[in-house]
Amino acid sequence: MSDHTYPHTARFAHDLRANPTLAEIRLWSVLRKRQRAGIRFRRQHAIGPFVVDFCAPRLKLVIEVDGGQHVDLHEYDQRRTAYLAAHGYRVLRFWNNQIMDDLNAVVITIENAVDKLIEEKNNHTKE
Repeated sequence: MSDHTYPHTARFAHDLRANPTLAEIRLWSVLRKRQRAGIRFRRQHAIGPFVVDFCAPRLKLVIEVDGGQHVDLHEYDQRRTAYLAAHGYRVLRFWNNQIMDDLNAVVITIENAVDKLIEEKNNHTKE
């Protein structure tokens, strides 16, 4: 399967980067500074027909920041997560209030996922 990005998706990603939520700003302030093993994150990254909040392309790790609107978008989020998984991505989801109330715990969860994916990648290349 291809990771083809649709032109309208790339434009939408650009627009989203210009208007981040407070939770996205707060998480990005940490992610852009913390690079583990050279892993870098992109903000509002287009993948196929979707735009994800944050992505570490080398690890195929997606981080989604969900606000109240996602309560009504459960089926959409499930389809989107299924699409990403079918393309080899792992998705971590956090609610806005988790980021605003306990950013440290969110960052630890992300760092643990990054470490695990790096270990899996290293083990796979040794085989």
